[in-house]
Amino acid sequence: MTSAEIITIGTEILLGEIVDTNTRYIAKTLRGLGVDLYRTITIGDNVDRIANAIHNSMERANIVITTGGLGPTIDDPTREAVAKAIGVKTEFREDLWGQVVETIGRYGRKPSENQKRQAYVPQGAIGVKNPVGTAPCFIVETEKNAVISLPGVPQEMEHILHESVIPYLQKRFNLDEVIKVRLLHCAGLGEGQIDEKIADLETLSNPTVGLAAHTGVVDIRIAAKAKSEDEANTMIDTIESQLRERLGNIIFGIDEDKLEDVTLNLLAKKGLTLTAVESGLDGLLIRKIKNAASFTDLTPDSLMDALRSAQASAKTDVAVGVAVFPEERSAVMAMITSKGEKSHKITYGGPPKSLPKWSVNLTINWLRTAVEEMK
Repeated sequence: MTSAEIITIGTEILLGEIVDTNTRYIAKTLRGLGVDLYRTITIGDNVDRIANAIHNSMERANIVITTGGLGPTIDDPTREAVAKAIGVKTEFREDLWGQVVETIGRYGRKPSENQKRQAYVPQGAIGVKNPVGTAPCFIVETEKNAVISLPGVPQEMEHILHESVIPYLQKRFNLDEVIKVRLLHCAGLGEGQIDEKIADLETLSNPTVGLAAHTGVVDIRIAAKAKSEDEANTMIDTIESQLRERLGNIIFGIDEDKLEDVTLNLLAKKGLTLTAVESGLDGLLIRKIKNAASFTDLTPDSLMDALRSAQASAKTDVAVGVAVFPEERSAVMAMITSKGEKSHKITYGGPPKSLPKWSVNLTINWLRTAVEEMK
C-alpha cells in the first residue's frame, strides 16, 4: 500500500496572505493514482522546522511532496531543508543552472547571481525540469521514500506534477490502483441523525463511508479503491443504493450538485414559476434564487404579507420567503403553493455568522421537498 504526505512551505500561507490550493490539487491527483494520503501540513520558511517535518513524514509515508520555497532568495529554504532531512549537503548542478539561464533568456534577460541558488539541490537528487518557470525541481530517493520538491506557483506545480511526477510515481511504486470518491449531498436531517441511520456503513474498510457537516447540508463521502475505475464505480454504486434506500429524498444530489440548482431545476421540470422574499439576509437568497425581493425589518407576521404581495405582483405558482432575527438566533420561513400558505419558525444554536446561510439552505430544502410532492 503506497502512502503519501504533502508539505506546503511558506510563511505567507501561515499568515493568511495567500490561500493554499496546491494541497487540494495534489491530494486529488494522488487519490486518482490509488495512493493513500496520510497527512498534510504547512510549515513556515524555517529550515529546521521544514527538515523535521520532512524527516517525520518519511518515517510514515513512501511519498513526500513539498511545494514552495524553491525561489532564488534567502527565504526560499526547501533545498537546504530536504538535504538536512536526509543527511546530505547541497550541490551545484550545471544542468539545472542551464535550465535557469535558458528560461530567463526567453524573456530577453540574464539571470542575476542570486538565481544560482536555484541550481543547488541535495546531493544525488534527480533533477526535474521546470519548462514553465525558473525554479528547477528535484526528487530525492531512498530505499523506501521519494521526496519530491515542486514549485509553489500553482500553474507551475500542476504542469510538472502531470508532466514528470505522475509518470515517475507510477513507475517507481508500480501504481496500478485507483481511488474513486463520490459525494452524496443531504438536507433535512442533521449529521447526528444521519449517522444513526448509516452507522454500520461507516465501519466499512473498502469502500469507506464518512460524513462532513456543512451549514444546513451534510455530505456523505463514499471512497473506493480498486484496480479500475469501473470496478471502483461498481463498489460505490452498491453503497449508494443502500444509502438511498435508508435516507430517501434526504439525499438531494451528488458531487457538484448544489441545493438551489436542484430545486430550481425541479421547479422548471414541473413547469412551476417562483418568486421569493428575504429579510435580514443581505441578498443571500437573491443570489441563490435570482427571482427574489429583499426587505428590511420584516416581522414574522409581515413576512407572509410581503410574500403574498410579491406573488400577486409576479403572478407565480410558488412563493417562498425567509426572515432572520439574529438577536434571537432564529428565522421564520414562509411558503405559498397551490396547497395553501405555511410558515415555520426555526432556531439556531451554531455560530451567529452562520445563521443566514443555515436559514437559506433550510428554506430552499423546504421548498424542494414541497415541490417534490406537487403533481
